Amino acid sequence: MVKVGILGATGYAGAELTRLLTGHSAVQIKFLDSRSYNGKKYSSVYPNLYNEIDMHCNTADLNNLSWIDEIDILFCALPHGLSQKAVKIASSEGKRVIDLSADFRISNKGVYEQWYGVKHEAEEELKKSVYGLCEVHREDIKMGQIIANPGCYPTSILLPLYPLLKEDATSLQNIIIDSKSGVSGAGRNPSDSILFSQCNENVKAYSIASHRHIPEIEEQLSLMVEKEVIIQFTPHLIPMTRGILSTIYLENSKDLKSKDIEEIFNINYKNERFIRLLTEGDLPQTKAVTGTNYCDIAVKIDDRTGRIIIISAIDNLIKGAAGQAVQNMNIILGFDEGMGLNQMSQWP
Repeated sequence: MVKVGILGATGYAGAELTRLLTGHSAVQIKFLDSRSYNGKKYSSVYPNLYNEIDMHCNTADLNNLSWIDEIDILFCALPHGLSQKAVKIASSEGKRVIDLSADFRISNKGVYEQWYGVKHEAEEELKKSVYGLCEVHREDIKMGQIIANPGCYPTSILLPLYPLLKEDATSLQNIIIDSKSGVSGAGRNPSDSILFSQCNENVKAYSIASHRHIPEIEEQLSLMVEKEVIIQFTPHLIPMTRGILSTIYLENSKDLKSKDIEEIFNINYKNERFIRLLTEGDLPQTKAVTGTNYCDIAVKIDDRTGRIIIISAIDNLIKGAAGQAVQNMNIILGFDEGMGLNQMSQWP
C-alpha cells in the first residue's frame, strides 16, 4: 500500500482528495492535517464520509519531521504561500510531493510574487517542479519529485487549446477566453461575494484582466509553442456549487474545416481516458462532468466570423484539483490512471 498524507485536508479540494483516496485500492491515508479542525473527527466535518473514514484531524508540525517517515507521498492542499515550507521539508527527505496550491505552477519567481503578493521562499524546489497537466506532461510527471497540480481554470483552458497549438493550426493572436465557475472555486472561507443571498440568481464577471491564473495559462501556452502567447481571459461566478465551462475563441487563420479539427483532436486525445471529445452537435455541460475526472470538449467553426469556438467542461474540484492530483499520483507510481477515478456523473 502507498502511504499518503494530506496537508489542508478540510478545504474543499482537500476533502475531495480525501474522498477519492479513501476509495483508492492501493492507498492508505496516514494523516489528515487541518489547522481549523484540529482534534475533530473527520466525518464530523464532512458527514458524507461517515463510517468511511474514522480518522481525526491533526495539525502537522512543520518544525517536527516525525510525521514525514510515515508517508511515501505528500499532498499539499493548502492556500497559496503555505505549501512552500512543507514542500521543502518533504522533498529534502526524498518524498514525492503533489502540491494543489499555486506555489509551484509558475516557473518565474518574480511573476509569482507579482500576481500572488507572496514572497516565494522555495526557489530551488520551484526549479525542480513539474507542471502536472497529465495528458500533456505525462512523461515528465513520471520522473518528477515535485508536481505542481494545475489550477482549475487553466486545466479547462489548456487541455482544449493544446492540440491546436501543438499542430500549429491556429493564430496565436486574439485568443479570447470566457469561463464560468461554480462557487466552490472560491473555497470554504466565508466571504461576502459567495453568500447565498448574493450569488443565487446572479451571474457576475470578476477579476477582469487581473485573475491570478492568467500568468499560469500564458506561461504554459507559451511553452507549448515556444513563443510568447497573450490571452484575454474573463472569469464569471455563476450560482451553482461546482463546475467550470470555458468558451475559447480563436482565429481560423489556416482555414480549417470541421474534419481537420476533429482529426487534430483525435490524434492527440483519442486514447486519453479522461478526455471526451463530443461530436454530432453535442456540447459540453457541467452537469455531465460533475463528480468526475472528465474534461468534455467540443469544437465549432463559425464560417461567418472566421473563428474557431472551443467549449470545455470540467468539475473544478475533481479534474480541476483533487482528481488530477490522484491522476498525477497514479502516473508517478505506474498505476492505471483510472484507479480511484472511475466515478460517473449523476443525471439528472
